[in-house]
Amino acid sequence: MRALSLKGFIAGANPRYLSAIKKQREDRMGKTITLTAADGHEFAAYRAEPEGNAKGAVVVIQEVFGVNAHIRDVTDGYAGQGYLSIAPAIFDRFERGVELDYTDEDIVVGREYKAQGNENLDNVMADVAAAHANVAGAGQRNNKVGITGYCWGGVVVWAAACRLDFHAAACYYGGGIIDLKDEMPKCPTILHFGKQDASIPMEDVDAISAAHPDLAVFVYDAGHGFNCDRRGSYDEESAKTALKRTLELFAGNVG
Repeated sequence: MRALSLKGFIAGANPRYLSAIKKQREDRMGKTITLTAADGHEFAAYRAEPEGNAKGAVVVIQEVFGVNAHIRDVTDGYAGQGYLSIAPAIFDRFERGVELDYTDEDIVVGREYKAQGNENLDNVMADVAAAHANVAGAGQRNNKVGITGYCWGGVVVWAAACRLDFHAAACYYGGGIIDLKDEMPKCPTILHFGKQDASIPMEDVDAISAAHPDLAVFVYDAGHGFNCDRRGSYDEESAKTALKRTLELFAGNVG
């Protein structure tokens, strides 16, 4: 496991949380808990609670780098926005405690775990369902749960929106969505892609849009991973705009 420096959740959509985010870098809002999937598999999850009563809940799905400092930052950020938030450690199915950096070496390792996840997508859905069950109705106002995810997590979010019972879903640059484009989301869903993303051809984005003409598909002048402020592809303006749209989706459908 590699320790990563903290940078914080992108809070451009709500400036009043900027000072709180600085504190989060030093004092995490959440803690690691243990979840149990329907098949008995036990795995870790990072869970962050907001101050006061939660207005809803959000499940955050990792990139191929595991539930690392960035994903904990994102989870804390949604808690800062008033949501009970949880990030399940999906890769615990294959190796516990996966937490990777953004080096070329770690990208190769992360892709190997991603391949295992794709081969065991039903088990991945069971883990996402366990995360959903943990936060649904857990002291929040309306028992509604949204989901968001990044990179491979965007693909997992798409599958969860189509197969599970979420109230809203926001997928960030999920390249594998093209392979699941014939599935239909059961909840309001938005997609974020980068026009400069070398790993996701715009032809794939167009095909997804054509298969789902009523779906909100946003394309930004950015590359893959534009939301992650630890990566060279981070694009602040695109990240802020995508977050604003995601928060509006959750405000309208989760709380």
